[in-house]
Amino acid sequence: MQKHKVLYLPNAAHTDRVFDPAVFAELLDEFDVTVNPNDTCMSVEDLAQVIGDYDALITGWGASPALPAEVFENASKLRIIAHSAGSVRHMFSQEIVDNYLLPRNIVVFSGADEIAYNVAEGAIGMMIMTVRQWIEHANYIRESGEWRNPDLPPSGQYLLGSTVGVVSASKVGRQVLRLLGPWDVEILLHDPYVDAEQARALGAEKVELNELFERSDIVTIHAPKLPETDKMIGAEQLRLLRDGATLVNTSRGSVIDEEALVQEAPRLKICLDVTDPEPPAADSPLRSAETIHLLPHVSGAGKYGYHGIGKAALQALRDCFAGRPVQGAVDYERFSILA
Repeated sequence: MQKHKVLYLPNAAHTDRVFDPAVFAELLDEFDVTVNPNDTCMSVEDLAQVIGDYDALITGWGASPALPAEVFENASKLRIIAHSAGSVRHMFSQEIVDNYLLPRNIVVFSGADEIAYNVAEGAIGMMIMTVRQWIEHANYIRESGEWRNPDLPPSGQYLLGSTVGVVSASKVGRQVLRLLGPWDVEILLHDPYVDAEQARALGAEKVELNELFERSDIVTIHAPKLPETDKMIGAEQLRLLRDGATLVNTSRGSVIDEEALVQEAPRLKICLDVTDPEPPAADSPLRSAETIHLLPHVSGAGKYGYHGIGKAALQALRDCFAGRPVQGAVDYERFSILA
């Protein structure tokens, strides 16, 4: 039986990060794979010239160009694009979805589900680290030579028994809700696309954004970068947070009005894995604020999720060509609100 032809665009470094060697060997064995021999991504012009020979295209970090109509005009055999990374929003316009992906029934797989495991783990860790002020304790011991900082409270309201506000039931948000399930916490959820019954099924109470900020001890943000989410969390919401509340953002920096955040920071505990721009300027007050802990966008990292992407991408190809539903396939009806 003739094998389906697959064009593999990522470089060797991406392959090492995302594919367990055994999984990549299976990919090469089961399909007729042309592997990009270069460390640079194939140009769109070159891709348009060769894509007509392939049934599948695998993209990834550093190898996910915006795909214009000229590529799809030549992609007469293409049945699936497997993106062995996260978001695919930058790769397709709505016109490409409407004019090519939907009419031709081309499946687009994204590894966002697998990355969500990593980010959710990171978000839970940041909540606990920040609310318990472990960094402050550790820095005091290192810098002072003393043992306990008298300016840090000996106890407080930590994760257990707290009210946790989750902003957005995105892929990551849903994983955070799942991980919070065994903890003794009250969970609030704000998401305009989730109704009260759906929120209850996720273990949360649906509330409006302001109520979430007013009631929460800890707020964790998982909203996508969209025009309507730009600075959706501003001075009004931040002022509603009680003194000593914890705010964690692992989504996108643009979701928060950072100028307003700096103003409220002295009375809060904050951990930001993302900023806007990223990284922040050398003189940004986000870097110097004592109550803001900046991380270099690392919550999505982790072998568990990364290798999960490789496994899921391979399974997506198998399922697509076997006529089975593809787990991780992009829902085109929700394309406009994808992260």
